[in-house]
Amino acid sequence: MGFEQLAELRDRLRAEKEQVKTDSAVRPKRKSPPQAKPREQDPAVEAIWRLQKHFPMAFPVNPAPKVPLKEGIFKDAELHLELLGVTSEQLKLGIATWCRGARYWACMVENAPRLDLNGQAVGTVTAAQAQYAKQQAARQRSQDRRNRSKAKASAPAAPAADPAVEQTAD
Repeated sequence: MGFEQLAELRDRLRAEKEQVKTDSAVRPKRKSPPQAKPREQDPAVEAIWRLQKHFPMAFPVNPAPKVPLKEGIFKDAELHLELLGVTSEQLKLGIATWCRGARYWACMVENAPRLDLNGQAVGTVTAAQAQYAKQQAARQRSQDRRNRSKAKASAPAAPAADPAVEQTAD
């Protein structure tokens, strides 16, 4: 290809580029594809997320350990429904879910400080409450074991190899 041909090609490409620019300016732009509707999130999870956002000392994000909450924390949190943007039922469900489970029961040891929404100590865990948490944790572990053993028992076994179907190498 000679210099004249290269110059001609360059000029033609520039002209095409200019044409594309003017066409796109005249042509209406395409609408972006409709956004997927946000999935409905579990109301308890939504409430917990909002509690963690606004009160991180009382509702720490995993992997930080949970802390024992003040008795009556729901009434304190209920005063902040507008700030949290949740209903009273969602808040109740969120706090109930937060206070259930191995991470919460593990923090419930005798004389551990109970915290309010701002992370201030306002009481301690009693021996009876610590014992109850241990019982709940043990109950949850045994329930999990039962569920796993049921799942194993109901899982279909791998089919045995059929000797009639087996092929032999020649």
